[in-house]
Amino acid sequence: MLPMTTSQMAAAVGGTLYGDGALTIDALSTDSRTIAPSVWFVPLTGERFDGHDYIDKALTAGAAGCFCARMPETLRPDKTYIRVEDTRRALRDLAGWYRGQFSIPVVQITGSMGKTTFKELLAGILSQRYNTLKTPGNLNGDIGAPLTLLSLMPEHQAAVVETGMDAPGQIRSLGLAVRPDVAVITNVDDVHLEYFKSRREILAAKAEIFENLRPGGLAVLDGDDELLNTLRPDCEILRCGGGENCAVRIENLAFLGMDALRCDVVTERNRYALTIPSPAPHMAKLAAMAAVTAERLGLTAEEIVRGAAAYAPADNRLRLERLPGGRVMINDSYNANPRSVCADVRILARHTGGRRIAMLGDMTELGAAEESGHRAVGRLVGELGVEVLLAVGPRSRAYMVPEAQAAGCPDVRWYENRDAAREDLLSLFTPGSAVLLKASHFLNRFDLMADCLRDYPF
Repeated sequence: MLPMTTSQMAAAVGGTLYGDGALTIDALSTDSRTIAPSVWFVPLTGERFDGHDYIDKALTAGAAGCFCARMPETLRPDKTYIRVEDTRRALRDLAGWYRGQFSIPVVQITGSMGKTTFKELLAGILSQRYNTLKTPGNLNGDIGAPLTLLSLMPEHQAAVVETGMDAPGQIRSLGLAVRPDVAVITNVDDVHLEYFKSRREILAAKAEIFENLRPGGLAVLDGDDELLNTLRPDCEILRCGGGENCAVRIENLAFLGMDALRCDVVTERNRYALTIPSPAPHMAKLAAMAAVTAERLGLTAEEIVRGAAAYAPADNRLRLERLPGGRVMINDSYNANPRSVCADVRILARHTGGRRIAMLGDMTELGAAEESGHRAVGRLVGELGVEVLLAVGPRSRAYMVPEAQAAGCPDVRWYENRDAAREDLLSLFTPGSAVLLKASHFLNRFDLMADCLRDYPF
C-alpha cells in the first residue's frame, strides 16, 4: 500500500480524526494477533466477535492507530484514532478512495461458480503483457476485496478482483470500491439458495455488478445462461458460448485425454486456437470469456494463446494429480454444488484403465434444492457407471446414497465423516484407479484427504 496520511484516510471514509493528522500509514491489519509496528488496525465486528475489544492489544503491539465505531473510554496520546459509523464500510471506502489513485484497467468478477478459476485464468493471460494484481486465493468478500485493492502499487498495470456474495447488496457495496472497467458474470445457479428464494433473486444480486461499471465499460457474460440472457445492462455486452446470440463463440472443442482440452474461440476480431491444461468442459467457456476480455484490454493473439496454455488451478480446485502406480486424484475439494459435482463426476467417468471412485460429501447452502441436488448427483454416479461411491454426511445418506443404488452403482458406502472413509479409500485406491474428492469445504475438509493421499507411501 502506498503511504497515506491519517488526514487523507479520515477524509476518504468520512470519519472524525483524533490525533496526528500528518501521521503516515502504509499498511493495515484486521487481526490484532498479527500486528506489525506502525500498521493501522481495523477492528471488525461480526455475530460472534467485536474487534473493538482488541484495540488496546493492537495498539500495545505497535499499531499506530485504528478506526473506531465504538470509541475507547480513554484515548492514548501517542496513538491516532478515526471515528466512523461502521468499520467494514470504512475499510471499503478507504479501498475505493485508494483505487481512485490508479488509472489502470480493473476487471470485477462475480458468479455462482467458476469465479476463482476464471480469475486465475484471466490474470494468467493478462500477465503475459501486464503486471497484474489479482485477488489472493478466494478472499472475495467485504474484507478480502478491499484489502486486494489496497495492495495496488505503482508497478501494477491491471487488476482482476473477485467478488462473492451471500446476500443482496454485497456486490453493489464492493462495486463502490472496485469501480470496474470490465464486469464479468460467469453464471447463475442454485448456490446460496439458503439465503435467496430463487435463482432470479440470485440473478438480481449478481447484476448489481453493473451499477458501478465505469463509463464506457464492458460486460462479459455466459451467453448460454438463460437467466443472464435476460439482462440488458446499459453498456456494451459480449456474450460467450455456443448459442446463436453469442458474439464470442466456442468451436471445435476436443479433449486431450484427462489432462487438457482444446478449442477455438472466435471473436469479432480474431480466432484463437487455445489449449487449456484442464479436463473440465466448462473451461472452454471461461477461456472464451477470458480471451475476449484480454483482447479488449490490448493483448495480442500470441499472448492470449500463451497465457491460456500456462493456466494453473488454484489450490483444491479441479487439480488432476498423478500419484504412484498410475493412480489419478481429481482434487476439487474446495467447495461443491450440484452442477459442479455433476461436472466432476462426468470427468471421473472418462477415466480408463482402473476403478473409478467418487468420494462425495454433503453440499451446503442449497436451501430448497438440497434434496433434489443430492439426488441428482447420486443418480448420475450410477448412470455413468462409476464403480464406487463413498458418500459422507447426513444429506448424502438421505438422498445421494439411495439414488446411486437405484441407478445401479455397484458399490455404495456411507460414512459419518471424512476420516471414517479413510481406510476403505486407501484399500480401494489400487494402481490405475482414479478418485474424485468433492464436497462443501468447511463442513467436510476433503482437502485433508487429498493431503493424505498425496503423502501416502503407495
